[in-house]
Amino acid sequence: MKWVFTLSNFFANKRLIILLSSLIILIILMGITLGKRENATWPERFIRDTVSLGQNIISKPAYAIAGFFERVRGMYQIYEENRVLKSNLDRFAQLSADVTRLKNENDRLREMLDAKSRYNDYRLHFAQVIGRSPDRWNQVVIIDLGEKHGIKNGMVVITSRGMVGRVQSTSNFSSKVELLSDIERGNYLSAIIEEIQEYGVIEGYDATNHYLIMNKIPMEADIKLGQQVTTSGLGDPVIPPGIIIGEVMEIVPGEYGLTKMAYIKPNADFYRIHEVFVVERIAPEVLGELESEDSTVEPYIEDHTVNSGEDAPQGEGNQ
Repeated sequence: MKWVFTLSNFFANKRLIILLSSLIILIILMGITLGKRENATWPERFIRDTVSLGQNIISKPAYAIAGFFERVRGMYQIYEENRVLKSNLDRFAQLSADVTRLKNENDRLREMLDAKSRYNDYRLHFAQVIGRSPDRWNQVVIIDLGEKHGIKNGMVVITSRGMVGRVQSTSNFSSKVELLSDIERGNYLSAIIEEIQEYGVIEGYDATNHYLIMNKIPMEADIKLGQQVTTSGLGDPVIPPGIIIGEVMEIVPGEYGLTKMAYIKPNADFYRIHEVFVVERIAPEVLGELESEDSTVEPYIEDHTVNSGEDAPQGEGNQ
């Protein structure tokens, strides 16, 4: 009687019956699906299709958003790399320019030191070009030596290749140099053709061919192309003889056919002048005293570049 009552109570509980039925069905389904089957059942297909559709709906926008931010991050990385590369390229370009400038300066200074051996009979004042007028680029340069350094009007100014001009005017700490390309009649330069020892005067400049014009050469002079022309040392006591000017490039009849005229190609480059020597002509006995007082390798070169910067008063401008 007790057992019948308990069983009746059991079937009376609907929730328990539903739960047990569901477990039995689930166990049966699991047994069916665990076996090897070629085709899935319709519930499996329904669940799979439903899940895949939901994944597609969610994953595509998610992938699109993630890809967008990934592309933005990649573009930013590329921008940073390009910025660094451009900065390195700018630094390399500046470094390359500095190396080239220093190499050119070193080559010029070596040439200047080599040139001193050709002028042992003169005192050479080393100077740097500190100014050049744009409207008179081929006519005048300013150097950093002046009266305080012993520079006088008319002194010859040379580079390692030869004469470039003469001191036109001076101030205390700078001087204006008139280039040979600005030479005019009445301001001539006495010259000599070394191989044949024939004199003439340089009194003009051919701006088209960039040649100096040498006049008043004797008609009987045996001039040939390529002969060297130097200063003669005559006419102006400040200008020493033997300073290289250039070489003969062309010979034509002079004025009235009584003399010859020669076109001289200058040895020096008037367009690129950075460092120069100002040549001081002094007596041989003075040179002997200098040699006895100073027996260094460079006894006749005076470098005023340091003193000029220290001695120059504030506000002193270039003339």
